[in-house]
Amino acid sequence: MTVALRSPRLLGALIPVDNAPVDAQLNGDFHKYLAGMREIEDVGVSKQVEADEILKKYEDLLPIRQFLMTNLVKRPQSSSLVLRIPTKTLASSLAHMGDFPFKDPDETQYKGPTLFVRGTKSYYVADDVLPVIGRFFPKFTIQDIDCGHWIISEQPEAFRQAVVSFFRDLDKE
Repeated sequence: MTVALRSPRLLGALIPVDNAPVDAQLNGDFHKYLAGMREIEDVGVSKQVEADEILKKYEDLLPIRQFLMTNLVKRPQSSSLVLRIPTKTLASSLAHMGDFPFKDPDETQYKGPTLFVRGTKSYYVADDVLPVIGRFFPKFTIQDIDCGHWIISEQPEAFRQAVVSFFRDLDKE
């Protein structure tokens, strides 16, 4: 969203996924995920299966654990998996991670086609922010998917279908 508002000519279309152009308070799950990632760092796992065993203590759903593990990489000089972004950096940024840099939709807009995809069990794109979305992104449509915040991990096929449908509709215009 920020790229679209700062440099709209760079995009032909935009698809924000379960995020809205407002400051949002992150839910408590992020803190527990950070604790799990910190434990992975401390243990020094060498395989994703080891990281998954640790994350099971912090998250029951496999798709969310798999998403969290996409942050793990193997460095050539090490046998351990490490996080792309160290937990120390994440922890110091967590308080402002949900902040949106633009505050006034009358100052800047993205007028290209925009599909907001939201999880119906998530609170990040609530109905009461739809008017703000419309002011920043006047050509927006919304697609609800029956899941929480981690849409791509929880409902990958429904997400894919929403995106394909959005682009097909653009081709018709």
